[in-house]
Amino acid sequence: MSKLVLIRHGQSEWNLSNRFTGWVDVNLSDKGVEEAKKAGRLIKEAGLEFDQAYTSVLTRAIKTLHFALEESGQLWVPETKSWRLNERHYGALQGLNKAETAEKYGDEQVHIWRRSYDVLPPVLADDSEFSQANDRRYANLDPHIVPKAENLKITLDRVMPFWEDHIAPDLLAGKNVIIAAHGNSLRALTKYIENISDEDIMDVEMKTGEPVVYTFDDKLNVVSKEKLD
Repeated sequence: MSKLVLIRHGQSEWNLSNRFTGWVDVNLSDKGVEEAKKAGRLIKEAGLEFDQAYTSVLTRAIKTLHFALEESGQLWVPETKSWRLNERHYGALQGLNKAETAEKYGDEQVHIWRRSYDVLPPVLADDSEFSQANDRRYANLDPHIVPKAENLKITLDRVMPFWEDHIAPDLLAGKNVIIAAHGNSLRALTKYIENISDEDIMDVEMKTGEPVVYTFDDKLNVVSKEKLD
């Protein structure tokens, strides 16, 4: 049986200041660093050993992975970074304070933007200070596939090729895998793994720094799920 561990990055500086982050590259807060290190200690206590690690190309997820692997004595594990594991792109909401945005547009509209499965937030302009149009880490991608806004449905469509090409083959080969990523990219994976409905996924929350452990059989059916805390 293979195991898959999902970890949402530790608290970021913009989580702390209650801002929409998306693809904006912000660092971990001091609390986020401690959450990532605690995740690593929990992994070590659980006796989990990995063959492959995956993360996004965003600093908060990369550092979370490194802290967790270091604390569990597995910093040597092969690691692959991919933009496909990035957080959902929050469009023009990126950089905005969530409470102030709710005051401007109303709580209900902001809740729809944040939690609905297939409603897009406003699109981000290329000349925004929070745009990824000139970000070097995406320079080799077709500009048409670099998003300017995403909902969870689009995020799932973006994540799935990486699951099919990399993660699933590793698990089918009997490897244990760890993924440090983001609330919505991991919610997308969770939706697929557990076959959660479009409606029910709205209520699924990924806590920062909390490892979620899946055990699969040789057909990638979920045998068990456990949260380490």
